[in-house]
Amino acid sequence: MRAALTSPRTVRDSSLTVAGIDIGGVRKGCHLVVLRGNAIVCNIRRGDPENLARMCEELGAVAVGIDSPCRWGQPQSGRLAEKALAKERIFSFATPTRERAAANTSGFYGWMFCGERVYQALAATHPLLSDVGYAGGKVCFETFPHAITCAMLGTAEASAKRKRVQRRQLLRDAGIDPTPLKSIDAVDAALCALTATYVIAGRSEAYGDTEGGYIFVPASLRPFDF
Repeated sequence: MRAALTSPRTVRDSSLTVAGIDIGGVRKGCHLVVLRGNAIVCNIRRGDPENLARMCEELGAVAVGIDSPCRWGQPQSGRLAEKALAKERIFSFATPTRERAAANTSGFYGWMFCGERVYQALAATHPLLSDVGYAGGKVCFETFPHAITCAMLGTAEASAKRKRVQRRQLLRDAGIDPTPLKSIDAVDAALCALTATYVIAGRSEAYGDTEGGYIFVPASLRPFDF
């Protein structure tokens, strides 16, 4: 990232509702956190993508941040979004083609297929944000917590070893009490939801392209302030 964010200021719109989903495999399930202003109004683990999408709609989430690839890799070229982040020393799992993932017998890519189902379940109410900026309406988008942490703290400061401490503190800095979030997966879902407030406010950066999908993170050039 070019520069670290200063501590994000408290979200001021108490009616703004956003959601974040941390994707897991079939056994682990997915974690959904919904924020209304600074308050956590939903914090659950579910394995059914259709139910997650239904809850986002019923609770009035405007934007849903998802910790899972929104597109499969392209043959020979992979995804531009992941390459662009890697140039800034922010690394992630390389998303394979769907065919390669389906041929894998270890089950490693099961969480990516679960993510695919979540995007599909949300498509009717929260279509994928396929441009670099938010233009209104309900949307979903791809993000991931390590990149969010790098955007807010700077890549030199963000640490996978300290993620439980750092990511909870980022929520506190935004005025969100992380006490109800008992697992790192729930914390990550909350960070994805927090990123949705940046996307809606036009304070996000998009890495990638339309074909391979965009990864959104909070903008790293100025403090968060509606």
